Amino acid sequence: MIIDLILLQAEQNQLIGTLFFEIESFLELVIRFSFNLLVVGIIVRGLYYTISRKKNYMFSFLLIGVVTFLVCYLLESLSLNIGFALGLFAIFTIIRYRTNPIPIKEMTYMFVIIGVSVVNGLTTKEVSYLELVFVNIMIILVVYVLERVWLMKNEAKKLIDYEKIELIHPDKRVELVEDLKQRTGLQISRVEIGRINFLRDTVRLLIYYREDRDNNLVGDVEVASFDDSRTE
Repeated sequence: MIIDLILLQAEQNQLIGTLFFEIESFLELVIRFSFNLLVVGIIVRGLYYTISRKKNYMFSFLLIGVVTFLVCYLLESLSLNIGFALGLFAIFTIIRYRTNPIPIKEMTYMFVIIGVSVVNGLTTKEVSYLELVFVNIMIILVVYVLERVWLMKNEAKKLIDYEKIELIHPDKRVELVEDLKQRTGLQISRVEIGRINFLRDTVRLLIYYREDRDNNLVGDVEVASFDDSRTE
């Protein structure tokens, strides 16, 4: 009884023209925020991180999801239309970190996280919770199928400097591929020939290979490759 009176009084009081407390709106914020955080956590921690093991991107994706949801939800009262949502997409999707450009796959995950957070934050009462849950489940399902079923073995690439320049001749491509497989131990699928340095008798090769994460595990330690394919 006392708690009900306190809540009723708090709803009637205003602080600088703004309601100090409204139990219905607050509960809706908590429920939708928790739901959005759960969905983003499943996509980032359950799907993305288990494959890539990149903690920096996981940290960024989680914070982007949280901030995007809160911005969209708190500004929903301003009667935002679809133009604002598309503008928010454009602002976030053109973000590039000054140190290294974001890879295509990470950029796609960021787009998915922003999209999920915008949908969960801007959903009006005209959309039922069942429809909202269905949309989120479908997004998670699509990401799961693409990541775990179709793309179980990712194609990675690596830039190497190769000294056997005589093997780049078209008649010796088979020997080139076999030598690369033997020396790297990788399942090479294709090779691209880049800059040739006749002064040092070296050639720059870009090799593509199938990377199986299970084969990279040594006990509890994962030995993987990083992308150093930037050109000079």
